[in-house]
Amino acid sequence: MDEDRPVPWFPAWGVRFPEPVENVFSVVSVVNDRRPSNRWLMIAYEAAASEVHLWTAWHAMRGNEESGSMVAKTPDTEFMRLLSGTHQINRAFERAGVAVGDETAWVVFLPDFGLGEGFGDVSIPPQTYNDNSEEAIRLIEHLGGSLIAKRPVPSLAGLERVGASYPGDPSFPQMEEAFLGHTALSDLR
Repeated sequence: MDEDRPVPWFPAWGVRFPEPVENVFSVVSVVNDRRPSNRWLMIAYEAAASEVHLWTAWHAMRGNEESGSMVAKTPDTEFMRLLSGTHQINRAFERAGVAVGDETAWVVFLPDFGLGEGFGDVSIPPQTYNDNSEEAIRLIEHLGGSLIAKRPVPSLAGLERVGASYPGDPSFPQMEEAFLGHTALSDLR
């Protein structure tokens, strides 16, 4: 856990592909065919800005899932939609999905524990990342990739990829806030 961000690591593992993606379908199908459930997915490396960003998108996805108000039919697609800041499923895949030329991505697990009774009542089990690492490494191996020993950080390229923008030369906190705001607007667009 980071001292400035009191949340555990989100269950996301960076993967470096052996060569840039030429065929998106063949790469994504490896994960889809070998994952234990639709709570596992792969997203564009730039689409993840921080632990807080990923947990925020997850929280929105779980809220929609628990209330039966998801736009998408499955949690993996709903999560991508929220990261992309859009109501449109096709646009979500374009923005947050793996694309031709990508050299890196994130393998992600979406936990299904409850949100609690009231605002801010969610309790994130700190072992969530570690408990799912073995499965993530297995998926990375099936991709022929290697684990990237880094955590998500916001970038201007990431903001652009998910369809957001920020004027000027934003700082780290401003970029993270832009990602969070973009995710929050996903049900308004």
